[in-house]
Amino acid sequence: MDVFVCAGCGAELTVPLARVPLPVEAHFSYGHGVMPQLMAPGTYAVDPEPSGPPFRPWEEIGEAEAAARGLFAPVYPLSFGARDRIVVAPGDVRGTRLIPEHSGNSCLGMCVGDQPSMACTACGLLVASRVDDCGLWQAVWIEPNAVRRVATGLPVPARELEPLAPIDPLGGWSDAWQAATGTALADLLVASGGAPLALPDGLLSEVFGAPLDTLLPPGPPPKRVGLAGPGRPGGGLDIALVPYDRVTGEPWRPAGGAVPVPLPDGVWAYLALPGETWPLPASGTLPDGVLRDDYPLPDHPWYVFRPDHHAFRATLARRPEVREPWLRALFDRGF
Repeated sequence: MDVFVCAGCGAELTVPLARVPLPVEAHFSYGHGVMPQLMAPGTYAVDPEPSGPPFRPWEEIGEAEAAARGLFAPVYPLSFGARDRIVVAPGDVRGTRLIPEHSGNSCLGMCVGDQPSMACTACGLLVASRVDDCGLWQAVWIEPNAVRRVATGLPVPARELEPLAPIDPLGGWSDAWQAATGTALADLLVASGGAPLALPDGLLSEVFGAPLDTLLPPGPPPKRVGLAGPGRPGGGLDIALVPYDRVTGEPWRPAGGAVPVPLPDGVWAYLALPGETWPLPASGTLPDGVLRDDYPLPDHPWYVFRPDHHAFRATLARRPEVREPWLRALFDRGF
């Protein structure tokens, strides 16, 4: 476990936190309502890519400079902000005061502006930015040069692999699910090499089948796609959807040489270990594949699930393979 302290005076600015992978949905906005917090309490993540202002138009960036930054197709807007910003849950911050006038071009809340909007209470150093504007994940983004990470010596609490449901509490499709599957869809395309993909019947086909049918040509020989991870070695697969390692953030390595395509562990767990659709406990058990017919039936969104288009393009833009003509055409066309 780590705490972050002010680089100016050493005051503690967070509670003890455990590092986790950066959520794939961190920089995507959704709708116009109040969003939940991005990070689970007691955790932090580090964004290795530049984020926040200043921004520059893609047209000003040469191909060589863009490739050196790991970008191989147009991205809008292109951030030239700091790398390695740390993101935490707002409730895990201590010893700071808010400076609302430093908020950026926000609507009903606060967002990242030209200056950090949170200062160390002890010495006044600007250390972080509070984000809670409509459509943005609630979070505190800590400036990497304004703090120091101090190891506490406390062990990281054990966490169970918890499935993340694809339907949010308001009855719509989960934004985190749409972002995660949009990212995975881009990686599935890269791993396919342009060949058809064979998905197993069930949730994988429901999630990825329609967009892959749109993006890839029909016909043999298909590459086999499935799930691999804890308790599922993934033998016999060409491409394996795998969870991230909870400590290193690296994708799980499947057996047999299958190409790994990572998913957040909650999304992977739901796909690998789907439970009953009815949220209340029932006596006895039902055979696999049999759904309960209680009344009322569980709520489902009125619209068809679709992987997030923005996450799809943002991921594909960072894959060198997007320079291949067939994949660049899909990047430009979308799904």
